[in-house]
Amino acid sequence: MANNLLDIIQKDKELLIFLNNLGNENWDAFWLAITHQFNWAPLFIFIIFLVIKSFGWKRGGFMILAMIILVAFSDQFTNLIKNSVERLRPNNDFDIKYSLRTFIKPQSFSFTSGHATTSTFFSVFVVLLLREKYKYIYFILLFPLIFAYSRLYLGVHFPIDIFVGIIIGTLFATIYYYLFKKVDKKIFPTIK
Repeated sequence: MANNLLDIIQKDKELLIFLNNLGNENWDAFWLAITHQFNWAPLFIFIIFLVIKSFGWKRGGFMILAMIILVAFSDQFTNLIKNSVERLRPNNDFDIKYSLRTFIKPQSFSFTSGHATTSTFFSVFVVLLLREKYKYIYFILLFPLIFAYSRLYLGVHFPIDIFVGIIIGTLFATIYYYLFKKVDKKIFPTIK
């Protein structure tokens, strides 16, 4: 069992080195911009607009509050996991750090990716909220994929960190959505 885990970790490192080294100078600035949450503000503003347009100020405001709580919970949950597992980030892992192209040097732990977890959690929740109103809302799922890939490109997360983050984000979004629907029905009982 221990050997299998070590093999998986080694393959994870090798895959990161391969993916990270696909990058080149022409794309570096783009991926550095992609990885910053603030640069996604137009997307978040657009989602807020769609929610208010679809559900009105009162109910839409409640949904936006639910999204804020979602992000705060996800952030704290990923920090709890990171500080419990204590997996070094690739840029701090002496086995591979000199084989990577790195541009930023975060010092927190790596597993799981907060970028992958929170962006997936948020995006899947938004899709579940708006799928009956906007058939193209599924395109929002490109956001966590691009956002999470930026972490591999920049050499600050391993593929397993990203993969597990996407799984956790999807699972949490599904659970959160069904809990949200129960609360929503109690607060707005006359609205379907």
